[in-house]
Order: sequence, then C-alpha cells, then structure tokens
Amino acid sequence: MSPVIVWSIILGLLVVLAYYVTRLAGKDQEGNRHDTGLAILEFGRAFPEEAIRSLHATADGEAIFVRLHDNKAGFMRGHRNHYACHLIEPGRVRVMPLPNARGFAVEFLDAPSQNGTFVFATEKEAAEVSLWLLDNYVNVADREVEEEKAQTSSSNVTPDRAT
Repeated sequence: MSPVIVWSIILGLLVVLAYYVTRLAGKDQEGNRHDTGLAILEFGRAFPEEAIRSLHATADGEAIFVRLHDNKAGFMRGHRNHYACHLIEPGRVRVMPLPNARGFAVEFLDAPSQNGTFVFATEKEAAEVSLWLLDNYVNVADREVEEEKAQTSSSNVTPDRAT
C-alpha cells in the first residue's frame, strides 16, 4: 500500500474523531448545545444585584428567559459570543399565544428590538416562562395594594409594653 493512501486514511480518521469530540463536548445532558453557564455569567455581570432563581432556553438556544429571586424576570438574547441582557420591568411586556403550544410571542415595551416569537423544547417550559412573564405583568397593581395594606396595618399596631 502506498504511504500517501495510509496517511490520507489516518488524517481522515483524525478529522472525523475531532469533529465527533467537539460535537460531544458541546452538548449537555439533554443533548442541547447551549451554554447556560455563560448566560449566567453574562447576566450576573449586567445585573450584579439580581439573584437568579432559574432559567429556560428556547429550543434554538438563541434566547434565555431568567426568573429572579424577587419574582421579577429577565431576558437574554444570544449574539454569537455574548448575550444582550434585559431586565423586564413589571407591566412592560405583552405575551401573545402562538398556534403551537410550545411557544409564544413577546413584545417588550422598553426594548422593542428584543421582540419576537419564542419556541421552547416542551409545552411545560413555555407555560412556566409565560407564567413568569404574566406574573411580572399582572401583579403590578396587586403589589401596590399589598404595600398600602402593609403600611396601614403597621401604623395601627402598637407595641406591647411590659409593666
């Protein structure tokens, strides 16, 4: 056998092995190739005072929705090697259903460039994220009413006095 043929076969096998290893290394346990660790770091840099409770990536991995510690929500859109992070202010988002139950359309009133339709891997993920966004939207008035109740009830309370 010719040495050129042998080296061509070896080189071809090395290329196939390198391709397989890079594809395998980029996947997580569910088979996704999204880097949520980088997303957490980027959101932490953009909003260091916000604690992340959980996050869900879209099926294509281009967007990640973030649930924060105080029931606020955040949004991240992937741009090659970094993410554009956006903290969703209560009452500043509109969510519209899609015919496909695995997704929804979102209109960000503060950041119209981030508007779009987002499809998730499962219906359960889409439902959970839409509930985060709706809770962020619906409870604005409720939060104000609760704050007023807390202020009025605390002003009517007198401390016990030891005699």
